[in-house]
Amino acid sequence: MKAAPEAQKRLLDLAELDAGLDRLRHRRRTLPELAEIDDLSKNLARAATEAIAAETEAGDLAREQTKAEADVDAVRLRADRDQKRLDSGQVTSPKDLASLQSEIASLQRRQGDLEEVVLEIMERREAADARVETVKGRRDEVAATLAVAEGRRDGAFAEIDKEAAELQSRRPAITADIPDDLLALYGKLREQSGVGAAMLHGGRCLGCRTSLSIADLNRIRAAAHDEVVRCEECRRILVRTAESGL
Repeated sequence: MKAAPEAQKRLLDLAELDAGLDRLRHRRRTLPELAEIDDLSKNLARAATEAIAAETEAGDLAREQTKAEADVDAVRLRADRDQKRLDSGQVTSPKDLASLQSEIASLQRRQGDLEEVVLEIMERREAADARVETVKGRRDEVAATLAVAEGRRDGAFAEIDKEAAELQSRRPAITADIPDDLLALYGKLREQSGVGAAMLHGGRCLGCRTSLSIADLNRIRAAAHDEVVRCEECRRILVRTAESGL
């Protein structure tokens, strides 16, 4: 393949620009905020799960308390009804009176036991409600921290994308000076190794950092100025300049 020396030198400008774009893409992929956001997202998911569990427990206890209070009310109503019967004097049989008094005493004991249950549930519910507030507070704190990290990430993305757009806008002016076949070869090599062209500097390929052998240098010296030469080690396009050491 042949191409004017100036066109070949433009490959170095293109390689430098593409390397800049690669660095920006790498920077975008490896932002510290991305790992932070990943950790925070996992923490938020755990906190949200804990909050749901705590709210479920508190809700269950609220329903349990409502049922226990209803049981107390039912026993109290029955005891009040029996007490009114006793106080009304309608029951005159000693046996019935004794039975009614025994039932009232039993209901009062039952009411006392149920009220103890209500108090115990209320204590557990109070603790559960406190846990809900604690867990929700932690969840909201993680969510706020996550939002800040996402804001930093978005700001960094915007900055990187702006730099990348500026570099990309310069690419057409460079590629316009490079023949299509040379540009296609550069693109193919870039896909294979990440760098399509490198300077030959002081007898050394700056792409793979390999010093060329005497035979390779002699081969390149003998090549026409418009001949496109390649590094025998990395197969990149070697661009000759005044600093090539030929």
